[in-house]
Amino acid sequence: MIALGLVLNTVGIGLFCWLILTLAVYALPFFVAVSAGVAAFHSGAGILGAPLVGIVAGGVTLAIGQTAFAIARFPILRAAIAAAFAFPAAIAGYHVVFAMSQLGMPSLAWREVFACLGAVFIGGTAWTRLAVLAEPRPLESGRVVPSASPAGLSAATHDG
Repeated sequence: MIALGLVLNTVGIGLFCWLILTLAVYALPFFVAVSAGVAAFHSGAGILGAPLVGIVAGGVTLAIGQTAFAIARFPILRAAIAAAFAFPAAIAGYHVVFAMSQLGMPSLAWREVFACLGAVFIGGTAWTRLAVLAEPRPLESGRVVPSASPAGLSAATHDG
């Protein structure tokens, strides 16, 4: 029974870590959604309107961020957009790792060390995921560059 508990704890912690790293890129849209939802609630949107405002604001933030990252040509602008997504993820990562380290580590100094390392890793993960999710698309004078057809398809159509 103890072995089953150890295995399930390991799987649960691994699943929690995977979830944190997967959702790291959505920290900025989540913060925007919560802020917009609370502001809408306090301005009189009601219980049904405030979550809708928050969901729309978070989705728009994510879409604008990924589109701007994909369209931006200058590396400094791309880095600024990625940093806007990575910094809230790093802050959230710091607090999550600090809270998790309180479960098994009595030393405050080591908790701070692990929390800082967690912030760096989770912020870097958000930076990388944004770069992967929003691949730059080549543009040529306002229109999309046509993609070249694979050689195998053109040879098969000519052989007939």
